[in-house]
Amino acid sequence: MATSLPYLALRTFVEVGQHGSIKAAAQALSVTSGAVSQQIRLLEDRVGMALFTRERSGLRLTEAGAGVHPALLEAFERIQETLLSLEQIKARQTLTVSTVATFAASWLVPRLGRFNLRYPHIEVRVEATSNVADLRRDRVDVALRHGLGVYPNLQVTRLMAPVLVPVASPALVAASSAIAQPQDCLDYPLLHDSERADWSLWLTAHGVAKDPRAERGSAFEDDFLLIRAAEAGQGLALVPVEYAREEIAAGRLVQVLDKPWPARFAYYVVTRADAMQRDEVKAFVEWVMEEAQGTLRSCFANSPAIPASSQV
Repeated sequence: MATSLPYLALRTFVEVGQHGSIKAAAQALSVTSGAVSQQIRLLEDRVGMALFTRERSGLRLTEAGAGVHPALLEAFERIQETLLSLEQIKARQTLTVSTVATFAASWLVPRLGRFNLRYPHIEVRVEATSNVADLRRDRVDVALRHGLGVYPNLQVTRLMAPVLVPVASPALVAASSAIAQPQDCLDYPLLHDSERADWSLWLTAHGVAKDPRAERGSAFEDDFLLIRAAEAGQGLALVPVEYAREEIAAGRLVQVLDKPWPARFAYYVVTRADAMQRDEVKAFVEWVMEEAQGTLRSCFANSPAIPASSQV
């Protein structure tokens, strides 16, 4: 039968061997000198031999004690290093964030470095999925979701409405009639998201009468697919300006009119009701709200005010 190791006695032995003094070892261990003497006697009784020679100047390791002291000292140093590693792991907090791939790639991930600089002890794990996460089952701390904000039994905070701009490939607009006002977009094939609502809302918001041509055209489930179709010259697309910024800068797309407008749906921060009690969740939510406000200020710095009726 295995017997338990006399951990305290071995630890005391190491300290006395290092300091050569009962009193100094007691101070290092924050115990009394009597307690140190007792542990040394217990260990010597356990191994059946003397480990120290008592001298007027203190204690000196015997040949047996000197033979095992270096290995025990190294072992306790490694134990101390292991405990320190565990403390560091405990101090490092992990946060799992779930959102759709387009939002993660075009908006969240490019900004995430600023969060890491502000909170280096919080490790963020981003899950890009189009599925609505079950926060408890999937162990998700924060979900950034695109919709109408209806998420029962969860805490929901409106983040921002994507700012839509009309874009097209340079070749398409160069080969056709000029686009000088929103009405002119109806002379082109229109590309839609899966809801097929944004073009009608955008045209109405800019004073264009209801027109059946606003409903025609191909529809795409993902904004990246919508952008790729526009790049291929298949028609005009209304896309979030953040998603198309790189393509516009590279000349693969052009913004055909300076008429930004909020999408019908908005992005929401979704958490469990008790999640905000955790410091790392609270820090991330406050940071992402701050970033969203910066995005909105940038997008609408030179655009007309948004009437309340257009907000989600």
